[in-house]
Amino acid sequence: MNNATEYDVVVVGAGISGIGAAYHLLNSCPDKSFVVLEARHTLGGTWDLFRYPGIRSDSDMLTLGYSFNPWLSPITLADGPSILQYLKDTAAKFGIDKKIKYHHRVTLASWSDEEKCWTLTIAEHPEVPSTTIRCKFLFMCSGYYDYEQGYLPDFPGYSDFQGTIIHPQHWPENFDYTGKRIIVIGSGATAVTLVPELSKKAAEVIMLQRTPTYIINLPREDKVAKFALRVLPSGIAYQIIRWRNILLGTAFYKASRRWPGAVSRYIFRQAQKFLGDKFNPRDFTPPYKPWDQRLCIIPDYDLFRSILEGKARIVTDHIERFTPKGILLKSGAELETDIIVTATGLQIKLLGGMQILLNGKPVSPADAFVYRGVMISNIPNFAFTVGYTNASWTLKCDLSSRFVTKVLNYMRKKGKQVVTPRFDPKRFKPEPLIDFSSGYIQRALHLVPRQGSAHPWKIYQSYLRDLISLEWESVADEFLEYR
Repeated sequence: MNNATEYDVVVVGAGISGIGAAYHLLNSCPDKSFVVLEARHTLGGTWDLFRYPGIRSDSDMLTLGYSFNPWLSPITLADGPSILQYLKDTAAKFGIDKKIKYHHRVTLASWSDEEKCWTLTIAEHPEVPSTTIRCKFLFMCSGYYDYEQGYLPDFPGYSDFQGTIIHPQHWPENFDYTGKRIIVIGSGATAVTLVPELSKKAAEVIMLQRTPTYIINLPREDKVAKFALRVLPSGIAYQIIRWRNILLGTAFYKASRRWPGAVSRYIFRQAQKFLGDKFNPRDFTPPYKPWDQRLCIIPDYDLFRSILEGKARIVTDHIERFTPKGILLKSGAELETDIIVTATGLQIKLLGGMQILLNGKPVSPADAFVYRGVMISNIPNFAFTVGYTNASWTLKCDLSSRFVTKVLNYMRKKGKQVVTPRFDPKRFKPEPLIDFSSGYIQRALHLVPRQGSAHPWKIYQSYLRDLISLEWESVADEFLEYR
């Protein structure tokens, strides 16, 4: 294609998924022209957007980092700025940064059977005029949540509070909370990250949770990885430790699903042992099984340490309303505070809010089915990447990107221009896409595609099964229609 606005492949999103996708296109499809379109002003996605105190990974870096550019540090849970720098370094190392067009928000993707290509409408921006870009294949790496707005429940009396209210997704730059009383609403990964960090400067930090979560500890520094990296060649050490982490994570997840009672007791006792007299069973007993929601990981017991030191505490109760001085609870108690941090979760936004047209007719992904967790039924030359709920995000994205390159190379080899997944309702039963009770998932089930009752239409949340499916199985099966 000679026109500068036409490409073989367009990747949407320059976060951790898009950078990985770009690498695999460069490495495995050198004959394909492609561009990465990023709506924001810089790369990094989540790791640039979130700037709240203590921001860090919630899975180990040996598996969150890229397989093609290993994270060679014994730090298990890295801080946000370090991860962002790692992404920037990766993009620069492989020339991916030169493939990115910033301020390019895709609002509409229109497929034409006649032209066998996508036409993408790019929103107008002060630095980019409204324009269109055409491509043969569209690869969405835009994540799954709304970058503009986090989820905020409708709290009664919200406007009555006379202090400061902050959502972690929009943390004010250089915000000084020294000596302040702070309530963090929530019990997920963001809350358990914020509380110990805020407690270093604040007068008091309260983690106000409606429902407890499972909290497990990981050492901040992996001593085995540190030793292996010191005595072995870095490539060999990386592969050994990475696979150890993958297998341990897989085993723990399977144990949690098979013996939920034993695993929940184990997690409960770890917290009880560390906190001693300050352990309150009510604060650490979720009403669901392990991995019905994502577990929260803390480094070196930092949350528990802040509780032991009297700098933080957990309150388990329901909110009645906000008051001018703080929060009134259902129990009748009122918590007075200076700052309320609403760590209440994300808002799902599929495909970055982009609309899809097929031959001029609108298409809703909610009416479709997901093929191998990578493509969507009846949508031609289209793929997406979303990570695991029970393991590092990048593990699945890496496999998804390699699968896409296999499909593209197969099409080139066979002289095919179009590939479309076809779901067979006579052979497979429809099921919800994700069996996960987290609020942000439940709020979005009506928006997302469904899955089928068996492979290749079922998502198993298993790296080992996906490794077989996406890496080793053929891309020429009866459910992929090539023409």
